[in-house]
Amino acid sequence: MSSQIYRSVSRTLRSAVAASKSSAALFAEGRAVAAATATSSRGKVPYLASIYERSNSQNGYRGWVSSALALPAAVVEFLAFPPVAYLLQEQEAHAAELERTFIAIKPDGVQRGLIAEIVSRFERKGYKLVAIKLVIPSKDFAEKHYHDLKERPFFSGLCDFLSSGPVLAMVWEGEGVIKYGRKLIGATDPQKSEPGTIRGDLAVVVGRNIIHGSDGLETAKDEINLWFKPEELVSYTSNAEKWVYGVN
Repeated sequence: MSSQIYRSVSRTLRSAVAASKSSAALFAEGRAVAAATATSSRGKVPYLASIYERSNSQNGYRGWVSSALALPAAVVEFLAFPPVAYLLQEQEAHAAELERTFIAIKPDGVQRGLIAEIVSRFERKGYKLVAIKLVIPSKDFAEKHYHDLKERPFFSGLCDFLSSGPVLAMVWEGEGVIKYGRKLIGATDPQKSEPGTIRGDLAVVVGRNIIHGSDGLETAKDEINLWFKPEELVSYTSNAEKWVYGVN
């Protein structure tokens, strides 16, 4: 089952509980059930077990959920017999959907003072910065970064430019950040980039298109590993995440 199903179940439970104000005890039990379906996997399965114990049996639990919350039969079955795999993945169900991408502001973007503008666009979208550093890459390093373009006639010039000044290397995290990060950046040729994109608004020619972004999952992994050591990547929960993703 996908995480969307679990979110849907959680929303259904919250709505049902909010509508059921017949008694304080019912409200408390309903919150417990909703929390149990929305929690994830950091060893908090015992919380679900306590609900089962209070209901005395799985059949009793199913009956309580069905009669007290008036939920559809499929939802009741899900709550009475939640998939083991999901229970073992609880508190990180949302985090599992997140991905990371490599974004670099090239020397032209740094020299033009566009760092704050570009960073703010990713922040306003709701993505989370998990690594950042300002470096001047060597030409050898630039060649490693552009290794997939080695046979292109512009390869040498591309590497010369990337190593010509400071580059702001970053790793951003979020749901769909690789694909949508490319949309925020815009087409390689600024003349073909839509207004509202970074290149569409801030760049004019291909040779000075100010920013780089990973174009796929494997590329993102390779580029992150090339530019950052594992200890330079930070894992944390942002206070804004519950407002971005609706996960409380």
